[in-house]
Amino acid sequence: MLQPALLPVPKTGRFIIFLNQFKMAKQKGIFKVKGTLDDVTFYKTKNDGFLIRQKSTVDGKRIATDPSFQRTRENNSEFGAAGSAGKLLRSAFKGLTINASDSQLVSRLVTEMIKVLQEDLVSLRGKRNVLDGETELLTGFEFNKDGLLSTTLFAPYVASIDRPTGALQVDVAPFIPTNMVSAPGGATHFKINAAGASIDFEKKVYVVDVQASAVLPWNNTLTTALSLISNVGAASTHPLFLVVGIEFFQEVNGGSYPLKNGAFNCLQIVKVSGI
Repeated sequence: MLQPALLPVPKTGRFIIFLNQFKMAKQKGIFKVKGTLDDVTFYKTKNDGFLIRQKSTVDGKRIATDPSFQRTRENNSEFGAAGSAGKLLRSAFKGLTINASDSQLVSRLVTEMIKVLQEDLVSLRGKRNVLDGETELLTGFEFNKDGLLSTTLFAPYVASIDRPTGALQVDVAPFIPTNMVSAPGGATHFKINAAGASIDFEKKVYVVDVQASAVLPWNNTLTTALSLISNVGAASTHPLFLVVGIEFFQEVNGGSYPLKNGAFNCLQIVKVSGI
């Protein structure tokens, strides 16, 4: 049976119980602590509350040189590659993700990038990369798990990528907003965003073009057909990404204001063309 360890909490004289056999555990009790005591760190996370973790007892130099940690080094290298690729993708679409993302976007995207990287069938373990993987696996990725395009926009649309011309296009047929857009409470208006990007994961540069509809009223009036075309340069030799999203607004005295800091805005990768 696991025996709880009782440790004094710094500067309080109080006590907190945790299981010292675990490297990470949740803090229990009235008093929540942040800080480090010996090799134990108390900290707070946004999603899981107050946690406890134990410092690693393995020396960093040993991890970097000991043959027994070869797999660890390989995993760390590929995790870093996935993180770097995810950051580049987020940077390319920052103009839209700044208003359509959630607090776990970074970790969720890294998880998906690792899946892309693991499809690299030519590079050695530890050297696998996103470029030689399957970037098409990112199709359908939602940048905001609290506002999903798949449960917000029901109007039929066609997404296409023309690599020779560099045109990434979204065509939306006429629709009635109240029937085809699931708007949050308080929203009176919305707009549809689209953006195309050509991303060079090797040189860590990109070309992006953002397009948007007019701000449209959320009512029972049929819209006109929409065609949003992003141009990223003809004959790109890099992966191409096309995203579609919706932003919501509230009209007050003739002015349109972003609704609730974008909590319900959505943005999804709807089409990818790898190389």
